[in-house]
Amino acid sequence: MADLETAIAIATRAHKGQLDKGGYPYILHPLRVMMKQTSNAARMVAVLHDVVEDTDFTLQHLNDAGFSYDVLFAVEILTRKENESYSDYLRRVVTNPIARRVKLADIEDNMDLKRLPESFSERDINRMQRYRSAWEILRLAEQAHVDEPIPEIP
Repeated sequence: MADLETAIAIATRAHKGQLDKGGYPYILHPLRVMMKQTSNAARMVAVLHDVVEDTDFTLQHLNDAGFSYDVLFAVEILTRKENESYSDYLRRVVTNPIARRVKLADIEDNMDLKRLPESFSERDINRMQRYRSAWEILRLAEQAHVDEPIPEIP
């Protein structure tokens, strides 16, 4: 069975050479998201949350590495599908407690203005507004521990 160290090694290899919007090594983002989690399964999901969506790694690679069904399922939920609306994506995320908690931490990290260049574009502002709306929905779902319908997010 794969462990947290394996997840960190895979994420580091997968994100090698990638930079975030602020010009920092991208791996720092999933590591920050990971550090906000309280269980090892959630930590593994957090550090792997962008691996399938943003790199050449697949769920099959993670399965072959020995990750548990719970980890694989949460990573799959967190992987936005091609042509999937953000609202439909959130409807999936809200249904899984691990994915929901990881996505909350992901959005919180993405909303950290220290990660962006000093000058913000209108696109950055719009993205922050979308993040805030999504964060509110996920936070309420997490507090209620229920799977309520998710409203549309522009």
